[in-house]
Amino acid sequence: MTAMNELRIRAARPEDLDVLMSIFAHAKAFMREQGNPHQWEDGYPSAELILHEISQGHCFVCEGPDGEVAGTFCFSVGEDPTYTHIEGAWLDQTRYGVIHRLASNGRVKGVARQCIAWCFARHNNLRADTHADNLIMQKLLEDNGFQKCGIIYTRESPRIAYQKR
Repeated sequence: MTAMNELRIRAARPEDLDVLMSIFAHAKAFMREQGNPHQWEDGYPSAELILHEISQGHCFVCEGPDGEVAGTFCFSVGEDPTYTHIEGAWLDQTRYGVIHRLASNGRVKGVARQCIAWCFARHNNLRADTHADNLIMQKLLEDNGFQKCGIIYTRESPRIAYQKR
């Protein structure tokens, strides 16, 4: 197993697309095995969406010491339309960073923790969300200092909203 301090994060490139889609396929299968059959359905996330995120500079990869792309996530700072309405309350209304589409290939330990730490080092007010059935992500977020704030909706589907500051 690779140690967390040996992981490196860099901006994703268009030539990473095939491995990113493979990571998302692995993550979808893993979620279904873990009792989360409804998150990331109907071809989501699409290759077109990921290429757009790459072109906007929002998609990142987490590499092991051998250069293997072990995980991916999208990170941006600023208003996210899906977080405009919340059933509940955000911890504050100051400028925030958003983590979306965090996934790993399942072969390297500590990828999610490293990605969250990287984002927090760049902006100390973060928001994220996950499906009610995604108990693993809920625990990961809570173990990394996120607090539940309420429910938001993405593509008309409810998600548990979290914030860390």
